[in-house]
Amino acid sequence: MKQNSIKALSIQIRLSGLSFCILNRTTNTIELLKHVHLEKKATPFELLNDLKVIIESNSDFEQAFDSITCIYQNELSCLVPEAIFDEKNLADYLKFNAKILQTDFISFDRLPTNKSVNIYVPLVNINNYIFDTFGSFVYKHSSTILIETLLQLAESNEEQMHINVNSSTFEVLYIKDGKLRFYNTFEYHTKEDFIYYILFSIEQLKLNPEMLKTVISGQIENGDDYYNILYKYIRFVDFLKPHHNYINGANVESGSDHNNLIILNSFS
Repeated sequence: MKQNSIKALSIQIRLSGLSFCILNRTTNTIELLKHVHLEKKATPFELLNDLKVIIESNSDFEQAFDSITCIYQNELSCLVPEAIFDEKNLADYLKFNAKILQTDFISFDRLPTNKSVNIYVPLVNINNYIFDTFGSFVYKHSSTILIETLLQLAESNEEQMHINVNSSTFEVLYIKDGKLRFYNTFEYHTKEDFIYYILFSIEQLKLNPEMLKTVISGQIENGDDYYNILYKYIRFVDFLKPHHNYINGANVESGSDHNNLIILNSFS
């Protein structure tokens, strides 16, 4: 008798593209890992159309999934300590960090590892479509997964900066003694923008770029312009090593795991 497989689907949503990952929990195999990069930043309406076309034209999404996670990656988020968090003040917290509209729906994730709350803007039209297509699902902000993952990996006596690079933004985290001391998202267009914000963060934190251990992930490769300028100013730069034991399926290209940090760590 054929055993039914337990399948999990994660969809990463950003205005510049979409990513899809299917994990077969029964065999611990990544059966699908697909990235779609858009030529220009889409509107939420355009993004929904792109998502519909991909899902409705791909038979991989016709199977039954036991769990579905939608990950929103945008700069419309902010962290608030749990001790002062009040759900009635979501818009007030967020408006100091991001440009939001009165009509925006605001949600939040709790980060137990950091004793904080991540407040952000998901896309209601995308949520409605995913619910109509697949049924119940959970959604989170990408920075929730990023922060929780890196804090779980952090050594209690360690000090390091982590840089996660996306197509037009990047996140900088500074972790010391197992605690998050600094987190911010920056927008960049050139390698000069990229290094400026990193060196500015290091200066504000009064850190020494000659001594600081820096770990990188996301859309950055050894020898590209961003890696080279980073390595020019910071002595100790290393790529994040994978901390999962998933097997890549036959249709999944074996690439750099550091590129897919968030989506691969979204399966809770």
